[in-house]
Amino acid sequence: MKIINADVFQNDHGFVRQDILIHGEYLVDEADYKNTGRSEECVLNYGSLKAIPMLVDIHFHGCDGVDFCDGTQEAIQKIADFELSKGIGAICPATMTYGEEKLAGIARAAAQHQNGRGADLVGINMEGPFISSKMKGAQNGAYIHKPDAEMFARLQKAANGLFKLCDIAPEEEGALACIEKLSTHTVVSLAHTSCDYETAQKAFAAGASHMTHLYNAMPGIHHRMPGPVAAAWEAGADVELIADGIHVHPAVVRMTFQLFGDDRVILISDSMEATGLPDGQYSLGGQDVTVTGKRAVLTKSPDTIAGSAANLMDCLRTAVRYMNIPLVSAIKAAAYNPARCIGVADRYGSLHAGCYANILFVDDDLHICHMIHKGKSLF
Repeated sequence: MKIINADVFQNDHGFVRQDILIHGEYLVDEADYKNTGRSEECVLNYGSLKAIPMLVDIHFHGCDGVDFCDGTQEAIQKIADFELSKGIGAICPATMTYGEEKLAGIARAAAQHQNGRGADLVGINMEGPFISSKMKGAQNGAYIHKPDAEMFARLQKAANGLFKLCDIAPEEEGALACIEKLSTHTVVSLAHTSCDYETAQKAFAAGASHMTHLYNAMPGIHHRMPGPVAAAWEAGADVELIADGIHVHPAVVRMTFQLFGDDRVILISDSMEATGLPDGQYSLGGQDVTVTGKRAVLTKSPDTIAGSAANLMDCLRTAVRYMNIPLVSAIKAAAYNPARCIGVADRYGSLHAGCYANILFVDDDLHICHMIHKGKSLF
């Protein structure tokens, strides 16, 4: 397949007018394309649309009435199908705070999943249980566990290596030693923490390199108590942002892109099972959630946000259209940066030769007009 005269997103150059060359499931360069023979070549022209890579969501919980922590093949497949329909080509869903037995069952289900349809499951984000009870947010405090490298190793074995991120509150007992062990092979993220600036500094020195849903479930920035956000900036950490219009004020989203740069910001959805469904009563991590519009809160504690009801494509549109984030920066933050963070940028998040041909053709309002997934056109 050849798409001619396309306005193609390139990570380092913005949009470039060029052809897109596809052979089988992959994007190829001109030399390799010429060698294919092209006996059944299909030539398309989407010159009025922009071509961007399918997005990569590395932190969300569910959608379309199911949760990743349901721990079933049916739930994972339903999530994968929904995510692909919204332009997300690769997913790294997050676990909630549960006991080890429950987490092991979720891990085994993920390891058994075959990426035959829908968005590819490329990893797991372990959001709990190594968090602070003071900043648990919508996590279930009954299952909070002190950081434990051996427990993580057992879960990683059950997942067949799928855990790409592990969230840790660095002020908890044994946290720094755990960070030092895990960071040699897993991205360690500071999350659900009440830590101060100095403790966060020590965590980054020990090997942490990531911040989970920045500003949420952590101390904010104060001019005399800079907290973990300032420590993350100084350490050059990647930072997640939920740009749903609920979790973080647009001014702070703009400030974060300016402060950290668009190479280090990662847009996430943090979506839960109500995403794609009407307002009503739902569940997250075994707790009741009330959803109104994009806002999801614990039913028993309506001041506590419980994930989001927006998918990542929604967040991308919100960031660009309503928060005034430059389009190129937002696309990098929703596609390449998350793929690079979890080590899958050789296949996902970009439109360069060697990656899967996962392409969205969008109009000026970022509505998806056409998509190609692994070389196949999806209307």
